[in-house]
Amino acid sequence: MANYIQVGKIQVAKQLYDFVNQEALKDAELEQAKFWNDFEQIVSDFTPENEKLLKERQDIQDKIDNCHPDNKEFDAKIYKHFLKEIGYLEEEVDDFKIDVKNVDDEIAKIGGPQLVVPINNPRYAINAANARWGSLYDALYGSDVISEDNGQEKGSTYNEKRGAIVIQKGRELLDESVPLEKGSHESATLYYVAKGELKIELESGETVGLKDPNQFKGYQGREETPASILLENNGLHIDIQIDPSNVIGKTDLAGIQDIVMESAITSIMDCEDSVTAVDADDKVDVYKNWLGLIRGELTVQVNKGVRTIERKFNEDRIYTSPTNGEVRLPGRVLMLVRNVGHLLRNDAVLNEDGSDSYEGILDAVFTSLMAKHNLLGKGKHINSKKGSIYIVKPKMHGSKEVKFTNELFARVEDMLDLERNTIKVGVMDEERRTSLNLKNCINEVKERAIFSNTRFLDRTGDEIHTAMKMGPMLRKDDMKNAKWLGSYEKNNVQTGLATGFQGNAQIGKGMWAMPDKMADMVEQKIGHVKAGANTAWVPSPTAGTLHALHYHEIDYKEVQDKIIENGLEIDYQADILEIPIESDPSWTEEEIQDELDNNAQTMLGYVVRWVEQGVGCSKVPDIKDVGLMEDRATLRISSQMMANWLQHDICTKEQVEETLKRMAKIVDKQNEGDPEYINMSPNYDESVAFQAARDLVFEGHLQPNGYTEPILHRRRIEAKKKQGIIN
Repeated sequence: MANYIQVGKIQVAKQLYDFVNQEALKDAELEQAKFWNDFEQIVSDFTPENEKLLKERQDIQDKIDNCHPDNKEFDAKIYKHFLKEIGYLEEEVDDFKIDVKNVDDEIAKIGGPQLVVPINNPRYAINAANARWGSLYDALYGSDVISEDNGQEKGSTYNEKRGAIVIQKGRELLDESVPLEKGSHESATLYYVAKGELKIELESGETVGLKDPNQFKGYQGREETPASILLENNGLHIDIQIDPSNVIGKTDLAGIQDIVMESAITSIMDCEDSVTAVDADDKVDVYKNWLGLIRGELTVQVNKGVRTIERKFNEDRIYTSPTNGEVRLPGRVLMLVRNVGHLLRNDAVLNEDGSDSYEGILDAVFTSLMAKHNLLGKGKHINSKKGSIYIVKPKMHGSKEVKFTNELFARVEDMLDLERNTIKVGVMDEERRTSLNLKNCINEVKERAIFSNTRFLDRTGDEIHTAMKMGPMLRKDDMKNAKWLGSYEKNNVQTGLATGFQGNAQIGKGMWAMPDKMADMVEQKIGHVKAGANTAWVPSPTAGTLHALHYHEIDYKEVQDKIIENGLEIDYQADILEIPIESDPSWTEEEIQDELDNNAQTMLGYVVRWVEQGVGCSKVPDIKDVGLMEDRATLRISSQMMANWLQHDICTKEQVEETLKRMAKIVDKQNEGDPEYINMSPNYDESVAFQAARDLVFEGHLQPNGYTEPILHRRRIEAKKKQGIIN
C-alpha cells in the first residue's frame, strides 16, 4: 500500500509526490507549494463533473438497453428519434473550420506512418522515437515481403540471391518516386554532384539528372564521391547511402549499400491501452519514462548476446545542400502522448472521501507538466519546434465529454503558466456516440484539434455493447464488412476535411496488427492512403519503413483534394446507425464453436500476460499461431462478442466455460518457452488470469461501455499481491 502526503483535501502517494518535487518540477519554473495547491483545486473541481459525465453515459446505455429488447420490433426511424430524445444524437452545429496555431509540420503537412508504443517499456519507446528513419534494405530482407522460396531464404549469413531482389525493389522505388530524366536507376553506375545538381552516370555511358531536379535536397561526403544522396518525394525523404567497400555495396553497380527511408513521422507514447498502470508505483514509472522521453534523455541497456548496448535517442541528420548550405533533418519522430480516458481511477491520488482519483485528470496535469520542460528548452532534444504539447485523448463519448477535456486542459495551462491552447488534442473517434456526433466533438476543441482517427477494435467493442440487448451480433470477421463500419471510416475522413484538417491536422487510420505479415500489409495498407488518411498506425519500425512506401506511391494531398472536389456533404448517419445484428441466426454448431474458440483464445492469450506479468502490449499468437500485436482494444471486442452471444442464447454458459478451459491449455502450450509465464491450467480456480477472463465474459454486459479496465485492474492488483509485488 502506498504512503500518502496530505495536500489540502486530497492525498498524494509519496512516491508520486517525491518524483514530482524532485524531478518533474525541477526545470518547470513553477513554485512547488502553488503547484500542489492548484493541483488539489483541479482535482476537487473536475471530479464531480467527471462523475456526472460517466453517470450520463450509463443512464443513456440503460435507456438504450430498455428501448427495443426484441430486435424484430426494431424500426430505424423510431430508433433515431429515440436517440435524439435521450441526448445520444446531438443537433449538429453550424459549419466551422478548426483554428489551431503552432502545429508542427510532422502533424500538419507531412503524411506518413505513426507508431503507438507502451510508454512503460523504455526499449520500445526509444525504438519508436528513433523510427523516423529506417533501412529499406533491412525491412525488405528481414520480412516476408520477399519470399524464402527458390534459394531466397534469410539464413544466418547474407544471401546474395535474396539481397539482389532487395536491391531490385530499392531501384523500383527510386524509379517510381525520384525518376531520372532518362533511363533507370537500375543502370546507374555513379552518383555525384556538380554545380549544385545531382548527376547519374548510366551503364550506357550517358550522364543524366533527375526528371525533377528539385527533388535533390542534399548530400554527405565529397561532391565527386558522395557517401549519401538526399532526395524528397511527397514530403518524405529518401537517403541513398553509397559505400562500394560494404558487403552489399560491392555487389551494386553504383556502390549503393542501403536506401534509408524517412519512415514514422510521429509516434504516440501511450499511457492507456497498451500499458498496465494499476497503482501509484506503476503510474510513477509511466511518468518517469515520459519525462525522459520528452527531454530526449531516456536510455536503456539492452543485452545483445555477450554484448550490452545502450539505446538512446538518435541525433539529427546533417547534409550539405545543393547550394553548399546546411540541411538538418530530425533524427527522431514527433512525439504525442496518449492520456487515459475519463473512466479510469488510480490510487496515486486519493479524493477527499478517500476514493481513487480519476486518472485522466492526473494524466492531463502531469504529462503536461513534464512536456513544459521541452517548451522551456530543457533536455537534450526538443520535441515540438512550434512550442506545443500534443495529447491524444481516447474513449470520449459525445461532445460534452470533449468539452470537459477542453476545459480541463485550459485549467492545466493556467496552473502551468502556459499560453491558451498550448496543449493540443487528438480526438480518438473510437466510440459510437462520438462517431455520430464527430463534427460537434471537433467543434468543442476547434482551437486544439490536431488529430482524429478511427479504430476498428474499440469502435466495434462499443458497437456491440451499445446494442447488447438488440440481438446477436455478426461474427467478428463478418463485422468487417458491415455497412456501419465502412461509413464510419468515410465519415471520419469527410468530417476532418470539412472542418479544415487538411494542412493543419492528422486524419488517421487504425493499426496493422500482424507484425510478421508485412507482405500482406504492403498489399493492403495502401488503402488507408487511398481513403484520404495522412497517417496510420503501424506495430513496429520495420512496418513504418514499409508503410512509408505507400506515401511515396500516392500523394495523400491529391486524394484529399479529390474528396473535397467531389463534395463533403454525404450523410453517413443512417448507415452508422445500422445495427450489425444477425436477425435470423443460422450458424451451424461448428461455426458457433469456431467463433467462441477464436475469441476465447485471443482473450486468454492477452489477459494472462496482462494480469500475471503486467505486459499491456505484446505479440500474442492467435489460434493459428499467427502473432498479433494486441492491446486492450482486442480484449474489448472479444469479450463483448462472447457476452452478447450469451445474452441471446447462441451459446450456453457451460459451453463457454468448456471453451475457456480448453483454450487456456492451448495458450499455456503456446507460452511454454517463457520462464516467467504462469500457467492457467489445470488449476483454473487458482489462476487469477483465468478468473479475469471469466469475469470479462460473464460480467461483460454489466461493464461500463464494455470496457475491460475495471476487471483487469482489479485482477492485476490481486495478482501483484499474490506474487508479493505489493502488500
